[in-house]
Amino acid sequence: MKYTPLWLFLIGFLSVCSTVQAQIVEQPDPLRPSTPSADSTKTNANTDSTKTTPDTAHRDTLVKVPTPIFRYRFTADGTITTGNVNRTLLQLTGSIDYQLNNYFKLSSNPSFVYGQQSGILAEREWFGDFRTTLRHEKRLYYLAFGSYERSNLRQINHRWTVAAGMGYKLLNRKRAYISITDVLMQEYTDFIELADINIFRNSTRLFGEYAFDNDRFKVTHTVFYQPALGQYNVRWNASLSVQFQFTKVISLRSTVANAYESLVVPGRQNNDFRFTMGLVYEKQ
Repeated sequence: MKYTPLWLFLIGFLSVCSTVQAQIVEQPDPLRPSTPSADSTKTNANTDSTKTTPDTAHRDTLVKVPTPIFRYRFTADGTITTGNVNRTLLQLTGSIDYQLNNYFKLSSNPSFVYGQQSGILAEREWFGDFRTTLRHEKRLYYLAFGSYERSNLRQINHRWTVAAGMGYKLLNRKRAYISITDVLMQEYTDFIELADINIFRNSTRLFGEYAFDNDRFKVTHTVFYQPALGQYNVRWNASLSVQFQFTKVISLRSTVANAYESLVVPGRQNNDFRFTMGLVYEKQ
């Protein structure tokens, strides 16, 4: 999909956040930046090897404006168990990128989890963010974002975060990608039972994606480590996903994820672990 109006992207994001009622414990995988195509590499090589003439020199000065690119990935998985134990779990995640040009893009990673145990609501977790990335095609890039969360699982009424920082691509190949980002983040959390907190955190994220067998198999991992500045209050989460592609747009995906928060309301555990399996729809 070469072009989608910006207003359509914004409406889609707002529709996810407008009915927010709780928080997911782990954040979805982002979409990695697109790699240069073989055609563009070949074109550049041919241009370099061609003898420059006044006409070609004039043409080289004309900068071709890149066409905006819209990419997305949606994952749906869950579990239903009946009998001695009645258990329902539904998890929906998404990754959306709107690349305006080679220097600027907008993205979002919304997610929702709903779970019941023996007819009692256990999870109703929402996460929604909106981020901008500058120089995303470069090895060193910059980003700024804001997010909003609510969580029945961790008894959080509201959690707002705003952050800005930079990222660096440790490895950027067609079938192997690793990046690390580090941002300064301000967080405001309104707990149902605990006192509200308004703190600064340093947030570090390590993200990797690897493809095998002509992209039929993919492995992705995401790790966040977010300690508070000036006090002991640590949050971290990590996920590992294995994906098998059935068609160009449909894949089967299995994910293990773990999340930890040092500060939780009474009666809640600090650690949460989740294993899910489901289908992925991805268009790039």
